[in-house]
Amino acid sequence: MIRKATYKDIDSILEITRACADFMINNAVFQWNENYPSRKAFENDVSRDELFLLEKESKILGCIVISTFMDEEYVPITWLTPNNNNIYIHRLAVHPNSQGKGYAQKLMDFAETFAVQNHFTSVRLDTFSQNTRNQKFYELRNYRKTGKIYFPKQSKFPFYCYELIL
Repeated sequence: MIRKATYKDIDSILEITRACADFMINNAVFQWNENYPSRKAFENDVSRDELFLLEKESKILGCIVISTFMDEEYVPITWLTPNNNNIYIHRLAVHPNSQGKGYAQKLMDFAETFAVQNHFTSVRLDTFSQNTRNQKFYELRNYRKTGKIYFPKQSKFPFYCYELIL
């Protein structure tokens, strides 16, 4: 089941994202760290009704942020569609113990269906340039690479932006 997150869910979400960060770091993917994702980011997501959770048997397995807000880092990107009717995916995470079971696919299916049902033009996101697993995941879903951005508090390496036209 996928549902909107509440403030009470944030501790569980942080456990998942910390486990994901540790898993990535142990596999030499330095995408997330002690600065990101933060409690403050998730609190903001909940306050804007943009954070969704995947639960199975009342256990939170993963999360996704579906936002209409375009971060300033995205402004220089030459997107495939105009910047007026898009959604942005952030902080997609599935606990490492639950990865490989299709849960990230379910969360992305949910986000893309949400976008179609609400008449958005496209879905946009970024993923770490050193995370080839994520790049393949999005490319297999027909996302097209549109450029690169930097998040200096996360890495010296770029993040690739992707867009799916609906």
